[in-house]
Amino acid sequence: MTRAEGRKRQADRATGGVPQRAWGQIERPMPPVKVISDDQVAAIHGAALDVLARQGMRVLHPAARDLFAQAGADVSGETVRIDPALVAERLASVPAGFALEARNPARNLRVGGGWCVYGAVGGPAYVMCNDKGRRDGSFAEMCDYMRLIQSLNVIHQEGGGPFEPLDLPANTRHLDIYHAQIRLVDKSWQTQTLGHARTMDGIEMAAIMLGTTPEGLRDRPVLLGIINTNSPLQLDVPMAEGLIALAAHGQVNVITPFTLAGAMAPVTLAGALVLQHAEAIAGIVLTQIVRPGVPVMYGGFTSNVDMRSGAPAFGTPEYAKAAQASGQLARHIGVPFRSSNVTAANEVDAQAAYESQMALWGALTGGAHLLNHAAGWLHGGLTASFEKLILDAEMLQMMDAYFEPMPTDPGALALDAILEAGAGGHFFGTAHTMARYETAFHRPMLSNWDNHPNWLAKGGIDARTRANTVWKELLAAHVDPPLDPSVDEALCAYVTRRKAEGGAPMN
Repeated sequence: MTRAEGRKRQADRATGGVPQRAWGQIERPMPPVKVISDDQVAAIHGAALDVLARQGMRVLHPAARDLFAQAGADVSGETVRIDPALVAERLASVPAGFALEARNPARNLRVGGGWCVYGAVGGPAYVMCNDKGRRDGSFAEMCDYMRLIQSLNVIHQEGGGPFEPLDLPANTRHLDIYHAQIRLVDKSWQTQTLGHARTMDGIEMAAIMLGTTPEGLRDRPVLLGIINTNSPLQLDVPMAEGLIALAAHGQVNVITPFTLAGAMAPVTLAGALVLQHAEAIAGIVLTQIVRPGVPVMYGGFTSNVDMRSGAPAFGTPEYAKAAQASGQLARHIGVPFRSSNVTAANEVDAQAAYESQMALWGALTGGAHLLNHAAGWLHGGLTASFEKLILDAEMLQMMDAYFEPMPTDPGALALDAILEAGAGGHFFGTAHTMARYETAFHRPMLSNWDNHPNWLAKGGIDARTRANTVWKELLAAHVDPPLDPSVDEALCAYVTRRKAEGGAPMN
């Protein structure tokens, strides 16, 4: 048995018998898809630069406008215009890759090149499962969801709170979310970026987690936060405050315009990508003004709307093409790329699966370095589903198996086995098969491969029902990762003090 095979068997035993791949990132061996030509990439980039120089961005935060002005941008009222030379100067300091520290050093992550981080769903208001349907999120259920994120080896990062614990006060619940992230997950986790106070609370608590200070994190990327522009062409005060705080402390901003073609962006994909590219560049440039060389990511979230209703559509052919093109645009300016696993489905059904699979292919073949909302997203991002978490984890495992290189060494070429079986024979009993049959193929977590009569004899259980069983098995077998009592005591003291101070203002 190889070392990798041994780790896989240990992982299976450690998660209550639910089949899982071993923890770890898989480096994609093949180059990303180029869905548009280099000339088309250059045309979109040039148009975006024109937008920034002529129209500019509306920046609502005075401190952010001051930073742009000090760097040489043209600031008139709330409008910031950035010329191509300033863009080029600031893009030159963006690192092509970086490492993210986790509480458990064995869970540290690589970002850039062929490496991708799978981050769990973050931000919905609602939670859903087969047993209770859709409902407001609660803190207790949010903690169970985090325990599943910790249990699922294929998920590398907790995504900033899987859903809002609406039973907690709005001005302090982020403190309880951060504390739960640190207690229940020894993997990387995302922080919230809605305003200075929430962002700094995340930085302060991450520093306590690692036994340092916020200043001690300046050269240690630990936290990753999503910064959404208000498309078209606006950066609001809370997002600007979060961006500046993260960048000043050496943490990772993911600048992500939300450009829906036909609504907040032009109806053509190329036009929507021009807008996305311009807004992303503006945010990226601001991070480098705050702190040259700080890690930052280019977020692509261009999709389309249903032109009959105006509702957002996800996992569409347009979304997949936009993701692949966004990867090309990010590489064109030398910035690591974020995409997402998304669906507009209202149930964990065939639509949820095929839209998510479409989104996954677009993102991962497009060269994404962060796959946000990689597992659990439902209802266009309004809901985190327990069963969808398992369905997505299954698809992520399949993608990782797909990205593993195909060996062509003498053992893999199997000449001895072909000679042993001979013409008209079979390979079930050859020495080659017997030595490899346990680990030769991907073993699914969720799929059922019984023939139809056997499937019926076992109850005819569908994938959604099986997913319900899987997450409950994982939760029953889960043991929270150990946390140094002195660290937890310091975190408790910090949370208590910040709650007494009133937490963070509602923006």
